[in-house]
Amino acid sequence: MANAKKIIKKIGFSLLAIVVAVLLVVVAYAVYLLVDYSRIDDNKTLAVKNKTAETVKVGTEYSILTYNIGFCAYLPDFGFFMDGGKESRAKSKESVLTTLDGINQLIGGLNPDFIMLEEVDEKATRSHKVNQREYFEKAYSQYNGVFATNYDSSYLFYPFNKPHGKSLAGMLTLSKYGITSSIRRSLPIENSLMKFFDLDRCYSVSRISVDGGKELVLYTVHLSAYTSDGSVATAQIDMLTKDMQKEYENGNYVVCGGDFNKDLLGNSEEIFKRKGEGQTWAQPFPLDYLKDKNLTLVSSLDEQNPIPTCRNADGPYNDKQFVLTVDGFIVSQNVAVKECGVKDGKFTYSDHNPVFMKFELI
Repeated sequence: MANAKKIIKKIGFSLLAIVVAVLLVVVAYAVYLLVDYSRIDDNKTLAVKNKTAETVKVGTEYSILTYNIGFCAYLPDFGFFMDGGKESRAKSKESVLTTLDGINQLIGGLNPDFIMLEEVDEKATRSHKVNQREYFEKAYSQYNGVFATNYDSSYLFYPFNKPHGKSLAGMLTLSKYGITSSIRRSLPIENSLMKFFDLDRCYSVSRISVDGGKELVLYTVHLSAYTSDGSVATAQIDMLTKDMQKEYENGNYVVCGGDFNKDLLGNSEEIFKRKGEGQTWAQPFPLDYLKDKNLTLVSSLDEQNPIPTCRNADGPYNDKQFVLTVDGFIVSQNVAVKECGVKDGKFTYSDHNPVFMKFELI
């Protein structure tokens, strides 16, 4: 009996030691997240890699593409853990490189004058540390380029079986025409624990000279997706559109492209005939924020053959999965849109499809 009590006592102490050890690890990790967390300064000047000083002209047609490449992990069988799927990382380094090549072929086939890419990893656990920024800068070495770091995150130790890890990622803007300067603007984000999941958010503002002394101002943007506070998402749109309006009032031409994480069509569920129960993130874009600002939302919709720009990555892609249009452009009144369409990549290389637009400065 005495021996049994001693054994039970030892087991109890062992269990207590394990619990204390786990608690210490959790506390240490929480402290690490809090200490390591920081936001990138607002109005940060970005380095421009210029190959040419060529300017753009009024009355000439140009083309632009925006594409959220999903850090080259979203093959058709990929479901992201924050969308309800199981995966947190790309399958392998080889799959990332193969995906980069596929994305490059999609973009190259359209030969756009301007390219806006979102979710481009520079060094990240989730993409096996493949430098995607460097890949595209080499692939489009004849273009001028600007990279805006969206976030340089702490190590996210979740999911526990294969943690998402640490991410240094951003948005790449490429131009056949000379970029005179570029800055990074920090967007409003949540102050709750959600900031460790949705991370930092920003947009870049790149300036290109127009014959006659004005400027074409390109905004590359990727707005928040996982906010628990809806006012944060609208505050981001408010800041962005007010900034764009000021440029228009200064006589400049404004084109903003990217992933707005809002339903740009307003009723994608009806248009694409796929249910989106519980998809509260996909709210209609608040058009009221464009009123009296001389700005127009440009989204692509071929009524005969509607093609979505995004799938909900709650699991492998299938013909019943919720799809919608969240990628597109906002242009100022002095920019005439000639054409806008979705290049149907069938979500082969990303959970997004690229959007392509032709326009003129008027």
